[in-house]
Amino acid sequence: MTVYKFTERAYAKMIFHAAKYPHLAVNGVLLGTKESGEIVDAIPLFHQCLYVTPMAEVALLQIDAFAQRENLVVAGYYAAPENFYENSVERAPAGKIADKIQENYKNACFVIIENKLMTLDQKSEAIKVYNCCSDSGRWSQVKGLILKSNLTLQAVAALLQRGAMKEIIDFDNHLDNPENDWTNQFLNQDLQKILAMY
Repeated sequence: MTVYKFTERAYAKMIFHAAKYPHLAVNGVLLGTKESGEIVDAIPLFHQCLYVTPMAEVALLQIDAFAQRENLVVAGYYAAPENFYENSVERAPAGKIADKIQENYKNACFVIIENKLMTLDQKSEAIKVYNCCSDSGRWSQVKGLILKSNLTLQAVAALLQRGAMKEIIDFDNHLDNPENDWTNQFLNQDLQKILAMY
């Protein structure tokens, strides 16, 4: 069984994306290292229309090129359903993207952000992680989710309380204004500095 490890950056950016648009469904892709498969970054995709295929194709092509430049792989997909009580893979928005990622990367993961656990104090991980069983082709939840640092939840909680989620830029924001950096490099640098304090 694959054990997925998430860096502070990857976890924080998923949570920030969902927290910025609590009234909407959001989705994004996860980037991992080629060697260990550790999930090191999250690229927020959409918050307006998750099912627009041409926009998703454009975004995924650009993300794939970015991942190759950074010596990473597209290693997963994340989604936060719009409805507070819908936290299952079957009801996840635009889940076909996860299936396509899994076709290209056999250890891909599918992360569902648990709306009920999205709080400002972050006492437990607000995500459920799934991998695809090669026999059935169905996504099943995996145990043993490991955040890279035990202090990640504390740091993310502090950043949420400061309103850090307002800074994250998804691909929808980039389409509205091409100057918006969907890679969130400015946020990555700030996160690295702030998370290093915890």
